[in-house]
Amino acid sequence: QVQLVESGGGLEEPGGSLRLSCVASGFTFSIFDMSWYRQAPGRERELVAHIAGNGGRTNVVDSVKGRFTISRDNAKNTVYLQMNSLKPEDTAVYYCKAVYFRASYWGQGTQVTVSS
Repeated sequence: QVQLVESGGGLEEPGGSLRLSCVASGFTFSIFDMSWYRQAPGRERELVAHIAGNGGRTNVVDSVKGRFTISRDNAKNTVYLQMNSLKPEDTAVYYCKAVYFRASYWGQGTQVTVSS
């Protein structure tokens, strides 16, 4: 059974940090490209960061560049999103996604709220 389980979300003050984790099971994690998406209330889901299966190529969108870092540990079947210098506009449900050719899987999401 394929599972992607996100954790690490919560309430954080502006300027603070959170690290999200997404643990995968039920498929060969190391060959899948992994991404983090987010969806704020009333808005479409958007890509935040992407990492290749071997971890050699990473991309983050301009709105989080210099603040967010994506990484993965294939031995632990886990992808991470380190989020620093959080802003209120980062408030959203964060989802991880696994993709390999036509196969794609989503996690259930974890809420991140940035507020003082």
